[in-house]
Amino acid sequence: MIAIGDLHGDLAAARAALRLGGALDADDHWAGGALTVVQTGDEIDRGDEDRDVLDLMARLSVEARAAGGRVLALNGNHEIMNVQGDFRYVTPGALESFLGVSPRSPLARGAAPAFAQRAAAFLPGGAYALVLAQRDVIAVVGESVFAHGGVLPEHVSYGIARINAETRAWMRNGPANAPEIVASQRGPDWVRDFSVDPVSEPSCALLGRVLAELGARRMVVGHTPQKSGISSACGERVYRIDVGLSRFYGGPLQILQITSKGVEILKAARHNP
Repeated sequence: MIAIGDLHGDLAAARAALRLGGALDADDHWAGGALTVVQTGDEIDRGDEDRDVLDLMARLSVEARAAGGRVLALNGNHEIMNVQGDFRYVTPGALESFLGVSPRSPLARGAAPAFAQRAAAFLPGGAYALVLAQRDVIAVVGESVFAHGGVLPEHVSYGIARINAETRAWMRNGPANAPEIVASQRGPDWVRDFSVDPVSEPSCALLGRVLAELGARRMVVGHTPQKSGISSACGERVYRIDVGLSRFYGGPLQILQITSKGVEILKAARHNP
């Protein structure tokens, strides 16, 4: 299994990360066999190639399944923001790329003209809201739990399956605002408790509770760029994999690999797509 952090509308970064993990061939098709790829959200915003990244990941999901593998992309806070109509971080290039997509969200009728096509694609019921509605917010794969920001005890109590199901239902049919458990700044796409340095002892204790309740060994999160590359905390019980892969941040090319032998950080020099 490999895990990839925030991509923010950078197709070259997405390709490079997938190839580093052995998931993508030179022709942009699945090469991973039975490999599982987890991408922890924020595939969009800050870059011009939102649609290209989303389309690549969606196509690879189909190809991987046919080959016995799996591509599991999660919804991050920027995916949630776009379905809520918050387009503050959308670039002009990314606005233009969604011209004419169908179906159009019925909630997009009142959108400002500059954002009309984006709103039609991403507000609940729109073509790309429906793409995102196929994704989870939190996923447990083997001994690892994945989320964009982090999982707290209150999320476990609320119910991971319930969070995922309510988010999917909202993206498909509305209303305009996300479920409170997801929209909250303490939601699993927003918290940074396990991404700051140093992580406090109380936060590490909360992490331990979550892992025990989920029967997991580690948590893997994105959301907060790690200036020195992928890092761990709380006795290697949490791995922070947002390294600013996109050209907006200019971070290193690194992904996480998880095997039966343990956890390894894969690194490579930057190269052209």
